[in-house]
Amino acid sequence: MKTIINILRIPDLRNKVFFTLGVLVIYRLGFFIPLVGVDQSALASFYETQRESGSVEGLGRILEYASIFSGGSFSQSTIFGLGIMPYITAAIIFQLLQTAIPRLQELKKEGASGQQKITEWTRYTTVAMCLVQGFMWMKFMLANNMVKQEFLTSSNVLFFYLAGLTALTAGSIFLMWLGEQIDKYGIGNGVSLILTAGIIAKMPDAINYLATHTDLSLQSGDGQIGVVGILFLVFAFIIVVAGSILITLATRRIPIQQARHTRGRKVYGGQRHFLPLRVNHAGVMPIIFASSLLIFPSAFFGYLASSASLDAPTWWRELTSFLNINFQMGEYPYIVIEIILIYFFSYFWTTVVFSPEDMAQQLRENGSFIPGLRPGPRTAEYLETVVERITYVGAGFLALIAVIPELVSTYMNIPLMVSSFLGGTGLLIVVSVGLDLLQRIEANLVMRNYSGFMSTAEAGRGGRPA
Repeated sequence: MKTIINILRIPDLRNKVFFTLGVLVIYRLGFFIPLVGVDQSALASFYETQRESGSVEGLGRILEYASIFSGGSFSQSTIFGLGIMPYITAAIIFQLLQTAIPRLQELKKEGASGQQKITEWTRYTTVAMCLVQGFMWMKFMLANNMVKQEFLTSSNVLFFYLAGLTALTAGSIFLMWLGEQIDKYGIGNGVSLILTAGIIAKMPDAINYLATHTDLSLQSGDGQIGVVGILFLVFAFIIVVAGSILITLATRRIPIQQARHTRGRKVYGGQRHFLPLRVNHAGVMPIIFASSLLIFPSAFFGYLASSASLDAPTWWRELTSFLNINFQMGEYPYIVIEIILIYFFSYFWTTVVFSPEDMAQQLRENGSFIPGLRPGPRTAEYLETVVERITYVGAGFLALIAVIPELVSTYMNIPLMVSSFLGGTGLLIVVSVGLDLLQRIEANLVMRNYSGFMSTAEAGRGGRPA
């Protein structure tokens, strides 16, 4: 409470916080503006059917997973239906291309001007992604009878496509602009906050499901969750959140010695400090990539199994049924392949975003070195070894976080919208963004000699309380 009062006392910080909250309110209001021509009741009914059969059919899994990054729900189609996902996809593409295209590498080294050019290209790519994803989504709705009858004529179908693509593209671009406004006038990372707000908005639905499907008697059944199940969910949620915070903040500190310089009779430098290397350097990207790749085999094998006719050979029907069952979320082969992919993408993404050679070169240029190691190639080799070891630990935790909600959903018959708060991409995003926001507010408070979210003892050492 005291920290909140301190935030309100600082006009600059107070304005940033209120501006950020106002932008998030605008973001949520956009989910009440429907697209022209869409039969919302038919769409909601279809989505509910697919979600209930999501353990059997891959489409339910695709809709659940995609809704995490859209920031909303595919049970309704609004102007913000695509969410911030096209911009995130474009940003990831350009971050990967920077390691493969020399032109982008040169722009990155130019600093602010080069980054501005990359940002401009990212925006153009976002528009293209909006058009592609929007067209696929509208064609999907049209093929599954989710469009009102008056828009099914040959003349009105074109209007349906034009109006829908324009609204979806404008909605995603507007969200991208809102994220940039938060970066400029608010506090925190704008795109990450918008994505987090969409994930947190699903929490009331999860709580409502638990409230309506809870049986406090010791003998529960018929889809009801008993006392033991509720206690397990609460305990697992606390443990997983605590573990996510720990792995997000965990670092491997490498001692760094600064070289001494003698000028006249004075000696400069010689300080000893640390180089922090994050244990989970890849963030949530490995889970995103692994889950995205596994969505399509799940959907494809489900389609093969459902389309296999009785006239097909017995071995073909048995094979497609076997693949369909074992490539669904929560099954043993699915989990094993997902863990392997998470480890692969953890090392791949760490290689993309962290260069031991560049780090060793920067230490050398700044006159710093690791005690016992010669600057240059030997230092780069040591940093690469350390990063490989801590990445192994970070990837193991990511695999555990990704598997927990799937196991809970499969073996406890709990919908993914509830079990997703026990781990997975959504929980890691919320935890990492929440920690980043708290650290930024903390920095603003400490800079003005106010006590922040730290303990009383730390506040006494770092600055005077207000």
